[in-house]
Amino acid sequence: MLHIPTKRLDPAARLPCYAHTGPWGDLAADLYSVHDATVEPQKTALVATGLAMAFPADYGALVEDRSGLAVKGITTLAGVIDPGYRGELKVVLTNVTDSPIQLAAGDRIAQLRIVQRLQASFEEVDDLDDTHRGDGGFGSTGHN
Repeated sequence: MLHIPTKRLDPAARLPCYAHTGPWGDLAADLYSVHDATVEPQKTALVATGLAMAFPADYGALVEDRSGLAVKGITTLAGVIDPGYRGELKVVLTNVTDSPIQLAAGDRIAQLRIVQRLQASFEEVDDLDDTHRGDGGFGSTGHN
């Protein structure tokens, strides 16, 4: 099991938590708001978790939507946490509805998915190998 040192920057902060663990457990851990917040209609807000983390050098995290909030119109627009970042984890939330959405301290606001960091080198070439999909664009899968 991967160990991620986590520091509470606010005494009210809740550590990330997996709702379901074990062989069929969750892919991501819940992140919680440390304060009440309002995400205004068609606006983006930065919501604090009150936590800082020390990811190992080969790991980081992605901040993902919670389906329960997404269906209400709250989505995350950004959320890559690099291994060297040691500041507070804040969640970028956008309200795509026409009504304000209230979040209470302690509400689950996003999910934290731990990922292994792979570093690639990018080599410029004149041609790419052919595949079945080829250069079919977004939405082209299944349309021949």
